[in-house]
Amino acid sequence: MTQAQHEGRRSVLILLFSVEDQLKIMGKQKTKKFAAMKRMISLKDQRIKEKDRAKAKEKKKKDPSALKEREVPKYPSCLFFQYNTQLGPPYHILVDTNFINFSIKAKLDIVQSMMDCLYAKCIPYITDCVMAEIEKLGMKYRVALRIAKDPRFERLPCTHQGTYADDCLVQRVTQHKCYILATVDRDLKRRVRKIPGVPIMYISNHRYNIERMPDDYGAPRF
Repeated sequence: MTQAQHEGRRSVLILLFSVEDQLKIMGKQKTKKFAAMKRMISLKDQRIKEKDRAKAKEKKKKDPSALKEREVPKYPSCLFFQYNTQLGPPYHILVDTNFINFSIKAKLDIVQSMMDCLYAKCIPYITDCVMAEIEKLGMKYRVALRIAKDPRFERLPCTHQGTYADDCLVQRVTQHKCYILATVDRDLKRRVRKIPGVPIMYISNHRYNIERMPDDYGAPRF
């Protein structure tokens, strides 16, 4: 046999061996163990709770022709359209932490500026949550803490859990319609605007201004 024939025979054998190896590998891959069946817990097992044993109730289809009942929230009779007719001097004003801080930056006396805004006697109120919030802010807000402890400020005790001031103020103005909320916080203003009959006092142009109040009360709004 010539050298060329030997080389051709060798290449054919190499190809045959490589094909056999590939078939063996494929055979190994195909001959995997069958997946074991998952064991199912019987319904009589003690670990299953009674509510899980009960069959799911079929949902009833809604009848499109049926009358829809809707619960409308009841508002107190003191509200006339969107204003609270029971508001009157002396005004009770709930003060927020940001309101005190921005009043200091604007160099405004809180009680005097409130009286200039509403043309009447004003009693600022501060809750335990707001006081705790100012105390947590540290030495940077020591002037605000000193103002909050002014004897002209009335202290309102809090009986609820937690010290989140925004939720506390929203809860108070919802329950009692005699308060005006003094704040500069946009999120808190947005929440209070959804509650009818609660005026909001804020700071603009280095003076106090008020919204959602009858025009007969207080200074003109800008």
